[in-house]
Amino acid sequence: MNQEEIKKIIPHRDNMLLVQEATVEGEVAHAKYHVSGEEFFLKGHFPGNPVVPGVILCEMMAQGACVLLAGLATPDVTPMFTSLDKVRFKRPVKPGDTLESESKVIKQKGPFYWCAAKGFVNGKLCVTAEFSFALVKNDQ
Repeated sequence: MNQEEIKKIIPHRDNMLLVQEATVEGEVAHAKYHVSGEEFFLKGHFPGNPVVPGVILCEMMAQGACVLLAGLATPDVTPMFTSLDKVRFKRPVKPGDTLESESKVIKQKGPFYWCAAKGFVNGKLCVTAEFSFALVKNDQ
């Protein structure tokens, strides 16, 4: 799915929509984001040596997981981050790179879902994390 299709299932918008393409294959979500170098988060991180901040990498992977969760939930809920755990940064992600993430649900209890994710650039592992979400009913 492209970014316009992704906007129909997750609430993020510019400048925080950090998934440009996504697919769900079985129980795994695959998402991509190409780092152009013009992103707001690179302006001060770091001048002369831009590196995508770790928290942004986690957000990219979490948004990819939300694409997967959209297929498991009713359309009147929003996945809200509840935890981030076991984060490991292996390689920096820089302008020109395309982060490709894989996310899968590893546990579910009531409205809570736990996911594991990995992020790669050119097939090389850059980041891993586990996180959880609560599916919160939208206020109408």
